[in-house]
Amino acid sequence: MATKTNPFKFLEQVRSETSKVTWPTRRETMISTLMVFVMVVFAAAFFFIADQALGYAVGLIMNAGA
Repeated sequence: MATKTNPFKFLEQVRSETSKVTWPTRRETMISTLMVFVMVVFAAAFFFIADQALGYAVGLIMNAGA
């Protein structure tokens, strides 16, 4: 079973660990955000086109017997 830690000691450890984190620069964050938006647009366009094509194909199949 884990031992209990003093809350102040815990906060001190958290601060120590946070200082070890390598934070991205503003430029890196902006580039990553832009890339996410670009990929979202590409994915949305791809799924829109795929949905339209499959809907058209299903429509042709369903109307073939008429």
